[in-house]
Amino acid sequence: MKILYGTGNKAKVDAMRKIIKSHKFDAELFTIKDIGFDKEIIEDGKTFEENSEIKANAIREFCLENNIKDKIIITDDAGLCVDKLNGEPGVYTGRYAGEHPTQEENLNKLLNNMKQFTNMEDRKCKFVCVLTAILPNGKKIVSRGECKGTIALKPGKLGGLTYGPVFIPDGFDKPMGDMEEKEYASVHNHRDLAMNELVLKFKELGY
Repeated sequence: MKILYGTGNKAKVDAMRKIIKSHKFDAELFTIKDIGFDKEIIEDGKTFEENSEIKANAIREFCLENNIKDKIIITDDAGLCVDKLNGEPGVYTGRYAGEHPTQEENLNKLLNNMKQFTNMEDRKCKFVCVLTAILPNGKKIVSRGECKGTIALKPGKLGGLTYGPVFIPDGFDKPMGDMEEKEYASVHNHRDLAMNELVLKFKELGY
């Protein structure tokens, strides 16, 4: 089994390898760099599902054009959804404060939009990850993972995941950004959950 993961992000690739290993999956992992994919993909979908599928279709088209036929393509789209903000930032998670914003700019906009909600019950949110897989025969499989939590009143330590400094996972009393690495790893994150679901669907199909 050969998996082509539609990312150049090392952390995402490492997470995928870990999931594959934990399921004792006999799979070889490739990235878009390995196939020379360098096209710009316009993610203009209105949902994570749409954007994830847009990426998958673009990579599949490239594979067909270059006679790459033996790999399962997997792409993702992910973001933060805040209940009281009607799901914002959602698909605009990475560019909430404009094109190419800093982490601080995104956090400042989010916290400013949340300042009227001082009760933690009104600050509920979730990280969402949607994975789209296209099998060599063209069949598509979609999985979704969610990690629920609340938005902190003020940011913790900057760095890492963009909204990690303000995202307090359910069951914890501090944001992800302030957690030690071992503690952070114990939090079931949205991407791991989506990957686990996808791997189970692969197994159901006999992979």
